[in-house]
Amino acid sequence: MIKEYFQSRPARAVAAVLAAALLVAADDPKPPPAQPASDEWAQIAQALRESWPDHPEWVDMLTAILDDEPMGPSFGWFRTAVAQSRYGWESTRKRYDKNGDGTIARREFPGGDADFARLDRDRDKSLTPADFDFNANSLAPSPGAMLFSRLDADGSGKVTRQELDALFKAVDSDGRGFLSLDDLKQAFSPPPARPGSKPPASGMPSKATLVKGLFRQEIGALEPGPSLDQSAPDFTLKTYDGKAEITLSKLVGPKPVVLVFGNFTCGPFRSHSGNIEKLHERYKDRATFVMVYVREAHPTEGWRMESNDRVGAIVVQPKTYDERVAVAQKCGKLLDLGFPMLVDTIDDVVGTRYSGMPGRLYLIDNSGKIAFKSGRGPYHFKPAELEHSLVLMLQETPPSPTVDRPPNNDSIKETRATRD
Repeated sequence: MIKEYFQSRPARAVAAVLAAALLVAADDPKPPPAQPASDEWAQIAQALRESWPDHPEWVDMLTAILDDEPMGPSFGWFRTAVAQSRYGWESTRKRYDKNGDGTIARREFPGGDADFARLDRDRDKSLTPADFDFNANSLAPSPGAMLFSRLDADGSGKVTRQELDALFKAVDSDGRGFLSLDDLKQAFSPPPARPGSKPPASGMPSKATLVKGLFRQEIGALEPGPSLDQSAPDFTLKTYDGKAEITLSKLVGPKPVVLVFGNFTCGPFRSHSGNIEKLHERYKDRATFVMVYVREAHPTEGWRMESNDRVGAIVVQPKTYDERVAVAQKCGKLLDLGFPMLVDTIDDVVGTRYSGMPGRLYLIDNSGKIAFKSGRGPYHFKPAELEHSLVLMLQETPPSPTVDRPPNNDSIKETRATRD
C-alpha cells in the first residue's frame, strides 16, 4: 500500500508527505523512552528500504541520512548516481586499437596532437584503461587541492598572480625574499591543539537540516535526470542579465552542447569553475557551452558552510525569481566563465528535470541525445571526465560549416521555461 501510494505521485509530492512526519521527529530532541533515538531512525530507514526494493535515488539518500552514514562519495545516492558515458575505455579500444594490443598508440588515433594529449592523462604516449579511470572523487584531498584552497582567496575557482604574490608576502614575514621549508610547513600546518581542548566539530549539520535540505532539493534534485542516450529535455530560460532567452533545442545540431549546472553557494562547483572556463577556451570553436543557474546548495538558513562565509558567499535561499537572478549576477561576475549563464525558474523546472542540483555536467550530441552525464555533485562533478567524452565525440563529429556565434534570433525569444 505504501509503495503504491508513493509511486502514483510525483517525487516532490512524496517528499512533502515524508517531510511532514520526519521533520517533526528530527526536530524533537527527546528520544522515545523505550529505545535510543538512533535505533528508531534505523528502523524507519529499514522500513523505507523494504517498501521500495527498487527504490529511487532519493530514498537511498534519505535512508543514509537516517542511518547516520558518514558523508562521502559512497554515501546515499552518491553510491549509484555516477557518470554515464558512451566513451568509456572498452568502446574506445574497439574503435581505435587497430593492432589489438590493448593500448591505443598515437598513430592509431585519428585526431590531432592536442586532442590526444588531453586523453593521455598519465602522459605515457598511449591510451590505456588508466587514462579512463575517474574513480577518485572530486573532493579527494591532495597537496594541490590544499594549496589551491589556500590561494583562492575570493572563491572564484581561479588562482591569480596577485593571489600567489599575496600568499608569498604573508608567508615571507621577515621580508627575506624567499620561503624556507619551515616557512611553508608552518603556513600549511593546522595550529596545535590546546591542552584540554575538544577536537574540532566535523561540520556536519543535524539530521533535521539534512532531511530539510534533501526535500527542498538543496543537496540534490529528487528526480534522477535523463539517462545516457535519452533525448535531452528542451527548455527556454533567460540569461542572468535579462537581455536574452535561449532555447536548448535551437542550439542542438551544428556542434555538441556542454550543459553545466551550478550555484553560488556550492563550493566545489566554484572551485571547478576555472576548469570549466579552460574547457570553454579549448573547445569553444567546436562545442557550445551553456550554464543553468540552480537552487542554492548552502543557504544561510540551511546547511551553512564556513568555507562560504570566508569568501562572502552568504546567501538566503531566494524566494522569487528576481532574488535568484540577483544572486546569479553576483556569481556570474565572480566566475566570469565566458559563456551564457541562464537562470532556472524559481520552481526549479529545469534543475529538477535534469537533476542539476547542486551541480552536474551533461554532453549532448548533434541529434539531441545525452552522450555523457556526470554523477551527482559535489563528489562526481568532474570537468576532466566530461572533457574526455567531449574529445572523443569530436573525433566522430564533422566540423560545423558555420563560425561560432551567439544564438540567433530564433534562439532568443520571449517565452518562459518549457514545461513539457
